[in-house]
Amino acid sequence: MHLVQFELSNGERRVGVVDNDLVREVQDARSVRDLALAAIEAGHSLEQQVQNLGLGISHDYAELLAQLRILPPLDHPDPAHMLVSGTGLTHLGSASARDKMHQQAGDEATMTDTMRIFKWGVEGGKPAAGQAGVQPEWFYKGDGSIVVRPGQPFPVPPFAEDAGEEPEMAGLYVIGHDGKPYRLGFAVGNEFSDHVMERKNYLYLAHSKLRSCSYGPELRTGELPQHLAGTSRILRDGEVLWQNEFLSGEANMCHSLANLEYHHFKYRQFLRPGDVHIHFFGTATLSFADGIRTQPGDLFEISQAEFGAPLVNGIVPIAAAFEPDSIGTL
Repeated sequence: MHLVQFELSNGERRVGVVDNDLVREVQDARSVRDLALAAIEAGHSLEQQVQNLGLGISHDYAELLAQLRILPPLDHPDPAHMLVSGTGLTHLGSASARDKMHQQAGDEATMTDTMRIFKWGVEGGKPAAGQAGVQPEWFYKGDGSIVVRPGQPFPVPPFAEDAGEEPEMAGLYVIGHDGKPYRLGFAVGNEFSDHVMERKNYLYLAHSKLRSCSYGPELRTGELPQHLAGTSRILRDGEVLWQNEFLSGEANMCHSLANLEYHHFKYRQFLRPGDVHIHFFGTATLSFADGIRTQPGDLFEISQAEFGAPLVNGIVPIAAAFEPDSIGTL
């Protein structure tokens, strides 16, 4: 089942099920989060909860997308109660990267920290059921205020040195009233980072991730397929500037999803009932690695057939939110 959240022309929210070219309203549903919490309380799956409520009015999906009325497929009414995070060095990447790792495997002391964590993931990122494997790289991205709805541009602050896409799969979660995380499903996402800043020094990774992101437009329920192949491309002035395949799913990863989820939700502060979590699982495909530098007006398009409509976002510069030496005093 593929779910979307959208707005009516009067601004009212609805939840819908994607049915080919149509979106069918879920009766009496205003948010996927509320649907999920009700399903948890009833002991149902999210799909069962939708089926119990039933479907109603249909809307033209293409029209909703064109009018920018499609919302992120999971959010929270209070953005402060929504955590966006991710893991890196989780995908096997290119054969050359793996060859490089194997060539250095005999002398860990000569490895970079990046290669060392990657090697640990290859060796211990897929533990036996019920066991914890090696922990991945983890990063904080922001709260719900950084999420850009499908179709809208990413705001780029004046201090940014790059505006680069990161095509990824994201897990979408709600914390139940029992304090347990529940995965609703997955969405294709653009994690969007500052790769120039990160390249200067790996310790700048945390700074480089404090940017906007987008995911959706659809939430796909159920398990993630073992192998996923999608397309990431950048359009400039209506022409394709860059395009490449990106792979995901556990068959292309050095960590199991269960291991990545464990190492996020093992922290008690991430188990607050009612909160929403969006967790990006990493990528191995970046236009930046091919020497591409994006600019305002460019469009990112990330598509993956199993996830329905592509995720499209642009780039727009914004004014500084804060200037040097302008902090107030009391």
